[in-house]
Amino acid sequence: MFERLPVMLIKEFVQLRRDRWAMFRLIVPMIIQMFVFGYAATFTVSHVSTAILDLDQSQASRSLISHFVATSRFDVVDVARNQSGITRDIDRGTAVIAIVIHAGFGQRLENGQGAPLQVIVDGTNSNTALIALGYINQIVSQFSADQSSRASSFRASAAAPEIGISLQTYPWFNEGLDDRWFFIPGVIGTLTLIQVVSLTAFAIVREREAGTLEQIMVSPIRPVEFILGKTVPFFLIGLGDIALVTSIGILWFRIPFIGSPWVMLLGAALYLLAALSMGLLLSTFSQTQQQAFALNFFFVNPFYILSGFAFPIAAMPKLLQWFTFVNPLRYFLVVIRAVFLKGVGIKVLWPDLAAMALLALAMLTVSILRFRKSMD
Repeated sequence: MFERLPVMLIKEFVQLRRDRWAMFRLIVPMIIQMFVFGYAATFTVSHVSTAILDLDQSQASRSLISHFVATSRFDVVDVARNQSGITRDIDRGTAVIAIVIHAGFGQRLENGQGAPLQVIVDGTNSNTALIALGYINQIVSQFSADQSSRASSFRASAAAPEIGISLQTYPWFNEGLDDRWFFIPGVIGTLTLIQVVSLTAFAIVREREAGTLEQIMVSPIRPVEFILGKTVPFFLIGLGDIALVTSIGILWFRIPFIGSPWVMLLGAALYLLAALSMGLLLSTFSQTQQQAFALNFFFVNPFYILSGFAFPIAAMPKLLQWFTFVNPLRYFLVVIRAVFLKGVGIKVLWPDLAAMALLALAMLTVSILRFRKSMD
């Protein structure tokens, strides 16, 4: 049935071997991007420039300031003397956060009263501001706990114990809440999508521009053999790319891999088939490489945004959430993160695996039908 398929495969591999620039493009950019994304893609915010205005000058206020200085999250760039100094720091961008300790802060703490703390945030970078506010809440909570413990130790009489809530957190699968463990598996899926779709989107277009597509049309080769001949080499290359960047994530970035390699292989294979099918489908709609590049850019970027890699799908409008169901990257991110960090198997991941299989089958079928129509 596929007696001419080996000839197509040999042809594709010979072309790749002759094109040294293509071989370089298949490997080196993936490695570079893996390291760039691995170090740059993070939710952790460190060394936030901070200005402080201490109008109380008490032991309690100095103790609070020391809590901020002791952490690497905040860098105190200015100790202002008045409110205008704080305004100047925020306006010029010298400081992103400004902390104002009002007069009477220490006295109110000694009296057991609430002591307000003013925090001014430069909201032009809302992501950094929100994360920094979370860090401030943690530091202030720790300071309040230290003050309460110190005050209770000085009580002369044994008072009845205060009833409160003791919060105990137990993070599963990522005990240190290292956001790199979240990003690196997602980077693997994203880089593979960009690489595979961009390769296959030019597959048929190059044949058309080189004038060899007409020769193929009059040859005995069938559309399904031609499509498979274009798909299988890139499928093997994609598997190699995934193995390469996965090894970098495990060996260099120390991301734990506790799942089954076979489940990972199955998920990667189905994902690559879906990505390859999408690239081939885009190729059938393009007459030139410029058109293929434009279509590639038009589809890959939204797929990245609607995958849940950086932006939660649950926070998107309902209409966009429906679009994510036709995005293979969405399902692969679930699979790869679950295999890496949770160690779950097919029993849990079968809906995502089935979704990628259906997407691959649908797009590959449409690609074959469109190519067959162009040959008629």
